[in-house]
Amino acid sequence: MASRHDGASGVHDVAVVGAGIIGLAVAGELLRRRPGLRLVVVDKEPAVGAHQTGHNSGVVHAGIYYEPGSLKARLCVQGAARLYEFCERHAIRVERCGKLIVALDASELGRLDRLEERGRANGVPGLRRLQGPEIAEIEAHAAGIAALHSPHTGIVDFPAVARALAGEVRDLGGELVLGHEVTAVRRAGRQVLLAGGAGAVTARHAVFCAGAWADRLARAAGAPADPRIVPFRGQYLRLAPHARSLVRALIYPVPDPELPFLGVHLTKHVSGDVLLGPSALLVGARDAYRVSRVRPADLASTLAWPGTWRVMRRYWRTGLDEMRLAASRRAFVAACARYVPELGPDDVEDGWAGVRAQAVSRDGRLVDDFVFSQAGGGLHVRNAPSPAATSALAIGDVIADRAAEAFGMTPTTARA
Repeated sequence: MASRHDGASGVHDVAVVGAGIIGLAVAGELLRRRPGLRLVVVDKEPAVGAHQTGHNSGVVHAGIYYEPGSLKARLCVQGAARLYEFCERHAIRVERCGKLIVALDASELGRLDRLEERGRANGVPGLRRLQGPEIAEIEAHAAGIAALHSPHTGIVDFPAVARALAGEVRDLGGELVLGHEVTAVRRAGRQVLLAGGAGAVTARHAVFCAGAWADRLARAAGAPADPRIVPFRGQYLRLAPHARSLVRALIYPVPDPELPFLGVHLTKHVSGDVLLGPSALLVGARDAYRVSRVRPADLASTLAWPGTWRVMRRYWRTGLDEMRLAASRRAFVAACARYVPELGPDDVEDGWAGVRAQAVSRDGRLVDDFVFSQAGGGLHVRNAPSPAATSALAIGDVIADRAAEAFGMTPTTARA
């Protein structure tokens, strides 16, 4: 496991900012391609995977939802296959438990048809359509008139994946500097200076995989302000132990195609819990794991961005619904009980929360694909929402390819 260091000395070839699953995957891929590369991973937290990597549902997505030809579609399918192999190699707990996407009534069948078409176009393995009575063969307590079954959707311990990736980085000769926040980025000749309270890290090149803080560091490096990260808090409940038998694996709604969120769903977790949620509530901090947490700089950034107000005007009805779900456990449970009718308020208990770093464009568009850019001598991952964790190993390839081109780093070995 990675340990904390007080700082990095000397000039590195590459600095990777962010020790989440994407930053660690990028670092490992760069080191495999160039043995002997002097690489450092820098993160402000004392442990790897402290934010989105460690605060998600743990689902290994199969690639059903995403526009064919998009980066999300391609990298999710590739990434899932590689993630399963990685977990087997490192003895990390993973389970191909499968998922149902359930249509409750005839009004949702057209959207279900389009999802099926997307999934098949994206090469999702084993996808099949179920009619109402067949649903009970997969989920005995679920209700609906039709469903898509994705048997290769799974669940995994993503924090354990991050720790294993960190171990690989160290084994390959990379350094991890944890507890070192980067607050300023400056180009000095042919070097990038990453300044923070613990001093500066100096490198010839930098790759920024900063998640919820991606836009802030990109702007510090001279990149455009668009898109801006706007934080949405996702609250989960979980089934009480006596009710866990109501859900065998994963039960999802047919999503609204206008939104990048998938709606409340019921999700088996590798811990043995069954999660209900998440909600999607605009919040006042990029680490608002408690809804009461407000950071003035984060709130000001969100409210000053024109895209925030355009999103709120466009989706105000959805926003009111999310506020209702966040405020009322009964309403939250009722939303889930549409898919599992036996579920009641006494069957749930408090869960936990995550924060989605959602990129919002100036014109109010919720950016739905991965976004990578280049500025100030560095590469920037500007938007990496779900299924970024599933896709991390494939994203590592893309960033390593771009680094080779942007930094003139000819690979000296190929990925095994």
